[in-house]
Amino acid sequence: MSTAESPQEIWVDWATYHRMIERLVVLVNQSGWQFDQILCLARGGLRVGDVFSRIFNLPLAVLATSSYRENEGHTQGTLEIASYISMTQGTLKGRVLVVDDLVDSGNTLQGVCRHLLRTYPSIEAVKTAVIWYKSSSSVEPDFFVEKLKSNPWIHQPFEIYDSMSPLDLEEKSIIDRSK
Repeated sequence: MSTAESPQEIWVDWATYHRMIERLVVLVNQSGWQFDQILCLARGGLRVGDVFSRIFNLPLAVLATSSYRENEGHTQGTLEIASYISMTQGTLKGRVLVVDDLVDSGNTLQGVCRHLLRTYPSIEAVKTAVIWYKSSSSVEPDFFVEKLKSNPWIHQPFEIYDSMSPLDLEEKSIIDRSK
């Protein structure tokens, strides 16, 4: 199986990760909720937002947030929200779909939604979509693929790069070419 789970950890491979994003797209589409803009939360929501942007043919806005900086990214600290949203034209307005990879405690999702409604008066409605919704969250997202009864650490496929350097990739490339 491509997803391995223990009570404290879930390991997800690329194929499973992409299928779960696709399932999230289908759930949102089947809901019938029409949205005008997609906002992804970086870093975890970047891949989710990219797929949504391509499939729904809408531009992608990106908001950098950070709270998992301590203990090699395994301990949640204070939520930081970037001062600016990166988008190609205009400002956030209308119905906004906020996408991310997961909701853990709910602090980020709740903080971002409050921030958006306070900062962008042209926003009419905000809904949220995530792959994983942990039961430890104080906030329930509008759309989610999987609700987790425990609070496991989810090892996503891109996390391999957290411990790599350019030199590591260079060495890997040399090894791959010698085969």
